[in-house]
Amino acid sequence: MSLTPILKTRNRNHIQDRRSLRRGVLMMVTAMLILPGIDAIAKYMSGQLSPGQLSWGRFVFQSIFLFGFVVAGSGFHIGRNLWILIGRGCLIAIGTVLFFIAVSHMPLADTMAIFFVEPLILTLLAPVFLKEQVGWRRLAAVAAGLFGSLLVIQPSFNAFGFFALLPVFAAIAFAFYIILTRKLTRDINTFTIQFYAGIFGALLMSGALVVGTSVAFEALTFKWPSPTEWLWMAALAAIATVGHLLIVQSVRYVGASMIAPFQYLEIVSATTLGFAIFGDFPGPAVWAGIAVIIVAGLYVFHREQVQLGER
Repeated sequence: MSLTPILKTRNRNHIQDRRSLRRGVLMMVTAMLILPGIDAIAKYMSGQLSPGQLSWGRFVFQSIFLFGFVVAGSGFHIGRNLWILIGRGCLIAIGTVLFFIAVSHMPLADTMAIFFVEPLILTLLAPVFLKEQVGWRRLAAVAAGLFGSLLVIQPSFNAFGFFALLPVFAAIAFAFYIILTRKLTRDINTFTIQFYAGIFGALLMSGALVVGTSVAFEALTFKWPSPTEWLWMAALAAIATVGHLLIVQSVRYVGASMIAPFQYLEIVSATTLGFAIFGDFPGPAVWAGIAVIIVAGLYVFHREQVQLGER
């Protein structure tokens, strides 16, 4: 029996794997560069709308934006994944509102730097919940990326108190959100996944706003927005919708642990927006940290390419 067809099949699979890897990484990088726009808007609007209401607006508009795509696509069928979708929507809602509360009290780059414990959490969770293989080189790269993010700004719990803990809780919620995303991508298309994240996120935040407004809890109060405030919430939701669609599609192409180090690229955009909008001028340590972050992500990408070549 000739080995030629087998070799050709393997070559095609290798080429497809490499293309999928490149697409996944490109989508993840794009998402990480645009998503800090959400946080910049949330910080800018924090004096006008509560973090809870901004989070609510994000999910309401996300559901509206994606409704037509779901109707035109495969529809609303979710199979046996209802509870995973509910859990995922609740996780992203909780993570979003916690981050918005933190960023309303802290500089954007500080909040992001603390949040960057998330990729390390994700890389550690992936072998447990997704049975993904994570070698010591990838773990080392993730740890290097975490170190780079801490070089950007060394968060001071003495300076920010309890608010400095909120990005850590948001990071834990987002890590599990990515884990559930990976599970859902096996059965449901990208638009449907994100549509239901918007629906269940909006439902959770609606309940939270009702309770928060009734007890006058400032972070979860609701007021009727002005036309300009509606537009800002719509813009925030548009960035979030596009960014998270890219994340879901990226997770389809590559493993959850593979994308973890590339999440550190968010600090590049966050630092840029912090300087442009809020006047936070990055110092030498910031650029050193960004360099470490980028090198760590590129190294993981290189290692995955090498492993694909060995298969």
